[in-house]
Amino acid sequence: MKLTPRKILLTLFLVLAIALSACTPAATPQPTAAIAPPANPTLILATTTSTQDSGLLDVLVPLFQEKTGYTVQTVAVGTGAALKMGEEGNADVLLVHAPESEKALMEAGFGKDRFLVMHNDFIIVGPAEDPAGIKGAGPTEAFRAIFEKSAAFVSRGDDSGTHKMELSFWKKAELEPAGLDWYIESGQGMGATLTIASEKQAYTLTDRATYLANKDNLDLEIIVEGNKTLLNVYHVITVNTEKWPNANYEGALAFSNFLIDPEIQKMIAEFGVDKYGQPLFFPDADKTDADLGLE
Repeated sequence: MKLTPRKILLTLFLVLAIALSACTPAATPQPTAAIAPPANPTLILATTTSTQDSGLLDVLVPLFQEKTGYTVQTVAVGTGAALKMGEEGNADVLLVHAPESEKALMEAGFGKDRFLVMHNDFIIVGPAEDPAGIKGAGPTEAFRAIFEKSAAFVSRGDDSGTHKMELSFWKKAELEPAGLDWYIESGQGMGATLTIASEKQAYTLTDRATYLANKDNLDLEIIVEGNKTLLNVYHVITVNTEKWPNANYEGALAFSNFLIDPEIQKMIAEFGVDKYGQPLFFPDADKTDADLGLE
């Protein structure tokens, strides 16, 4: 076979390429930077059922664990119980929504740091026919009408932040419904309480996030909303190691800083929009309590 100049040139290029590939060392894969495990990797978070039932923690907690190496043990209870866990040293960090009770915890020295995280609002939901005729009323007037009509009402009855808010409206109305046959105390979280209210076609006070997250399974509508007294504000609190030396303060502070980080605040602002057409929470780390009318 006669070799043409073109074939000779191509052959030389091929030989050269093979030689270079044999001489060039293969690229060494760069190891992924591993997260150094925290000295105390277990963190106990006591929080409200609303942050759990809304699905927010299902998004935030795994991300926090991935970013930091901590393992979070989440205990979702009413705010009263969560605050009690902090007071008794049975939690490292609290995510709660009862500002007056939170202040009392801080003043007693059981909390070390307290950061504003987010808010949403409370709403009164009930059957579409609105038997007490409270549509458009203010919260106190609505509670008074429910009382006067003996309309079925389901209370959480669990000393949660929602229960505390409900009791504040009965107090403003100067009424005491406990013990009356139409007043039902569930003693359960917000999701379960909404289910009971739906089954009994009763009114209840709920945070908007938990209602929207469960709406498709409920025969309840929003009856009262939009009043400034229905604001529902969440803070994160680290447990004071001066009271409880074994509390995981480093982990608690890491979780607190995670929640108020701008990237996470943006995630909070967007949470729920794709599914419900509106956010379930509004980020507040750049605000103060005074900005929200809490002082």
